[in-house]
Amino acid sequence: MTTRTYWLEHAWLGTYVEPGVVVEVADGRISAVRTDSPAPPPGAEALRGLTLPGLANAHSHAFHRALRGTVQVGSGTFWTWREVMYSVADRLTPETYHALARAVYAEMALAGITCAGEFHYVHHAPGGTPYADPNAMGEALIAAAAEAGIRITLLDTCYLSSGFGAPPGAEQLRFSDGDAEAWAERCALLKERDHARIGAAIHSVRAVPAGQLGTVARWAEERRAPLHVHLSEQTAENDACLAAHGRTPTRLLADHGVLGPRTTGVHNTHLTDEDIALLGGSGTGTCMCPTTERDLADGIGPAVALQRAGSPLSLGSDSHAVIDLLEEARAMELNERLRTRTRGHWTAAALLRAATADGHAALGWDEAGTIEPGALADLTTIALDSVRTAGPLPRLGAETAVFAAGAADVRHTVVGGRHVVRDGAHTLVPDVPQALAAAVEALRG
Repeated sequence: MTTRTYWLEHAWLGTYVEPGVVVEVADGRISAVRTDSPAPPPGAEALRGLTLPGLANAHSHAFHRALRGTVQVGSGTFWTWREVMYSVADRLTPETYHALARAVYAEMALAGITCAGEFHYVHHAPGGTPYADPNAMGEALIAAAAEAGIRITLLDTCYLSSGFGAPPGAEQLRFSDGDAEAWAERCALLKERDHARIGAAIHSVRAVPAGQLGTVARWAEERRAPLHVHLSEQTAENDACLAAHGRTPTRLLADHGVLGPRTTGVHNTHLTDEDIALLGGSGTGTCMCPTTERDLADGIGPAVALQRAGSPLSLGSDSHAVIDLLEEARAMELNERLRTRTRGHWTAAALLRAATADGHAALGWDEAGTIEPGALADLTTIALDSVRTAGPLPRLGAETAVFAAGAADVRHTVVGGRHVVRDGAHTLVPDVPQALAAAVEALRG
């Protein structure tokens, strides 16, 4: 049995900050938590600052990281951005995707993220020809996460159509398995590992024909796996769905058995009151991605109304215009302030819960996201002495973390009791900026 002991100078224990906490770890899980320890006991490793449960990035497209900084020239919309994204997707191979994802997941670890939900739809070679291993691209992502030291939920995505009733376009052929049954057969070959779990995703109601939505939902239900779906990110999707089916995307998903407690709608931006009631009443989660939603000019989703209706909130960095879960949490509150011109829609503790326990639950890691016995020993420590965080009282650490700190303030990241980031440096990927630069350059064509 592998054991370790950590002393947390300050620890967020779900609703409050406690000074001097000892966390004992056995075989990657927390075996004991003791408070009232003003100094590190003999043999304990000190984590100075504020320690949170590891952060969960509930929505990632790793290859989008190659777009950062290159799509900010000129004007446009989500749809023009999408064309640039397709050009990057077309150049991916299992080797180049592995290199890029390894660097991206290492960047996530540096930002305190211990688990990523990878919404994965680049399955085949350009033109749609399967690789010799039909899951070569997914396996590359699973291996990349292991080498970067984080957990992953591979949300293998069904993507079959370019629009309602339309076949996939040339740039989408490598996303498609032909039909949902073939998608399910390929996914069934994927195996879970200690650091990796397998979930499912419906890319969107425009990308999976209505008659095949149930196949994906049943695959996830049979395995009790998480199921994610891009939902009402754009008003154009809503309009096209109404024209094709006479109902909203949310109602279409409900009618085909997609909604439920293991399902998460990503974005959930342009919803009707009935949509909100359907999502909340079914316990379907909502993953908000504020930095991407603002970058792509998508709009501000009704997160407050969704949570009040019963939809648990999680957070994702999506296109990786920014990789900073603290910024995602802060942005969700600040966006709502701009929209309503009032403050205080969520407490700092509620926002941290979205970034930790509820994010992990959305990814099928219910045993992560808390600092308590039995939980996975995944920890993120934020400096309280940086130029951004110095000054506030330590008991206000949750407020400091959400409303002042950022990814640059992450001092330590521990996954399964093992240091992945120590004193701001990645222990497994020696030069993350160089790894990112090299991987992005390889995709420039």
